Amino acid sequence: MRPTGRLHLGHYHGVLKNWLKLQYEYECFFFVADWHALTTHYEDPTIIPESVWDMVIDWLAAGINHGEVKLFIQSRVPEHAELHLLLSMITPLGWLERVPSYKDQQEKLKERDLATYGFLGYPLLQAADILIYKAGLVPVGDDQVAHVELTREVARRFNHLFGREPGFEAMAEQARKKMGKKAAKAYNRYRQAYQEQGDQEALQAARALLEGQQNITVNDRERLFGYLEGMGRQILPEPQPLLTRASKMPGLDGQKMSKSYANTISLRDTPEAVEKAIRTMPTDTNRVRRNDPGDPDRCPVWQFHEVYSTEEVKRWAAEGCRSAGIGCIDCKQPVIEAVLQELTPIQERAREFEEQPELVRNIIAEGCEEARDVAQETMDEVRNAMSLNYR
Repeated sequence: MRPTGRLHLGHYHGVLKNWLKLQYEYECFFFVADWHALTTHYEDPTIIPESVWDMVIDWLAAGINHGEVKLFIQSRVPEHAELHLLLSMITPLGWLERVPSYKDQQEKLKERDLATYGFLGYPLLQAADILIYKAGLVPVGDDQVAHVELTREVARRFNHLFGREPGFEAMAEQARKKMGKKAAKAYNRYRQAYQEQGDQEALQAARALLEGQQNITVNDRERLFGYLEGMGRQILPEPQPLLTRASKMPGLDGQKMSKSYANTISLRDTPEAVEKAIRTMPTDTNRVRRNDPGDPDRCPVWQFHEVYSTEEVKRWAAEGCRSAGIGCIDCKQPVIEAVLQELTPIQERAREFEEQPELVRNIIAEGCEEARDVAQETMDEVRNAMSLNYR
């Protein structure tokens, strides 16, 4: 996540609630993308440090468990930059220019000078962020699938160019024999069915067979993955998108909640500020007077009911609005109570971390070390494949 300072309800419902679930299902790497912030805000980087620590505190307060995941800052793992540089040597310019968000962001951010390599190349930096950890799944919304696909293409090209180590076939055959007679025979059968007939089921069965092998090394497994598909050794595995549900969290004005629209509720806003923000929300413009009937579908407050209210409360609000049986202030009260109930435990934890800045920095320092250990292993393989290990 790019460091934009304190997080709001849109971040919580759109990203963090998903992370809270994933952290107990997978080995997760969650990081502050401070280099990515420079792609659009390079002219004023002084705002980044405070934004970084504010965001980390909000992650921890929301329930991200640093004991379960690796939490770190991108620029504290310089291997990201090295892999980005090396990948840039092999990535065709046209691949970057066709990423949908490239021209889209240039249109949206016309007031900024985005005619920089950093902006053009940020999808490749994203690819390096993913590939450096050999990620299997990347949690994204529909709008980010193109970035994961670019990452897959870059990994495929890298493996094609550099996966053909000297004596590859002989090493793959030696690895196959280590699997044991029965498993080696099944692998051969699946490989032949896939390469001769394009049998996708055989391909999946062979992959599952390799994943379950305990008596071969990681490098042997990657060689056999490449040998299976008629390629070289799979140095950088191709990740898959893990689609997440689109956030339904609206802003105070009914648009998407965003700081650029000034329609947010921060996770650390005081109860008084939250109550004031919701009480002054616009409602159906047809309800000029208290006894004018309204239409919930035309009211931003109704969108908050959709996120926070029970079916019973939603029925009460919808019927009361259409019949003018309740006023807009009455309608907003259950929303105020529900938002405050959600924010109270988050804010209590945030205060604890605010009072212990050294603890927060230690958590990040530990996560940076753990992430860097993994990143260095990958870079050793990448340098070796690209003949950059000088001994």
